[in-house]
Amino acid sequence: MEVSVKGLLRRLFGRGEAASLDPDRPDLVVVAASFDDAEACSAALARATALVADAPVVLRHHLRIPAAQIGRVCEIAAQDGYAPGPVDSAAAGDLENLILRRVQVLDALHCSQERSRMAGLAQRHDGFADGWDALQPSTTPGE
Repeated sequence: MEVSVKGLLRRLFGRGEAASLDPDRPDLVVVAASFDDAEACSAALARATALVADAPVVLRHHLRIPAAQIGRVCEIAAQDGYAPGPVDSAAAGDLENLILRRVQVLDALHCSQERSRMAGLAQRHDGFADGWDALQPSTTPGE
């Protein structure tokens, strides 16, 4: 994965233009994902053949949190630019599904840091971090 100077500067000094990607675009598709705690983010990104490096993604973390804790988890995550996103599946047991998402340029280091941050946040609020995925606009016509 080749890194441009512009991409490197954006990673060093903030998300920059990444915020211009609308997380509600209908043409977003999953381009990278990992729901295996033992898999390194670098490995997940290495097998992501559709990921456009140095382009913004919508990074989503899939959590299961007790309903009473969701507001607090969202409040804490908002400090790092995360917002709750739509959830497709029903909750199981006493935990509610929660997707936290933000737009950023994705690399293995930052992905790993964010995955760890979300796991800690979920654990501190009696929940679980199931995994993450990254979405980008579809580059294939008709998708």
